[in-house]
Amino acid sequence: MAVKLEHGVQWRRLAKFHRETLHGRERRLVKIGAELKRVRECAGLPQRVAEEAEALVKRYFDLVAGFPPKVVAVALLWTAAKAAGVPRPLEDFLKCSKADESRVRRVAWRLKEVMKLGRRPIEDYVKTLAARVNLPASVVKAAVELLERNRRVLAGKNPWVSAAAALWLASFRRLGLLKALAEAAGTTTASIRNAANRMRV
Repeated sequence: MAVKLEHGVQWRRLAKFHRETLHGRERRLVKIGAELKRVRECAGLPQRVAEEAEALVKRYFDLVAGFPPKVVAVALLWTAAKAAGVPRPLEDFLKCSKADESRVRRVAWRLKEVMKLGRRPIEDYVKTLAARVNLPASVVKAAVELLERNRRVLAGKNPWVSAAAALWLASFRRLGLLKALAEAAGTTTASIRNAANRMRV
């Protein structure tokens, strides 16, 4: 609806603010998008990383809006490369940009924290795996308690592997169960053993 003179000064001011905010956001997205494209091509990243980065900037625009497009683009691509399963050292991206490293790390850390909040709680993975291999509620409870005690050790690790390791430990390292858990979690027995060895019982 167009804002007319009879709507009053306050309405006109609100409409102007809305237009400027909207156009400002669009302009910023265009600048970030151009920088994403340039750095992606320079670093030789697959297209799926750029698509992941574009999805991240739209989802978390308010979080990164206060930083320069150069910084945002590098932080997004670095984060997106990890999320897409093709992690690269930050130096690979910084070679292609004049972005400040400390600011890039700050934006990437913010993204990581907010993305973590959107993930399923580890307890969900434990319950799903326990149901797949028919483990009782008492083992699930013990596994969740183990994970609580080891949150810092397991931060950033594959949640399926961590959940399988906790269930295996809570079942007193039964050998037959190890293989079943590996199959249910889509991982290897070696990965579960390694995760179990890192955990404090």
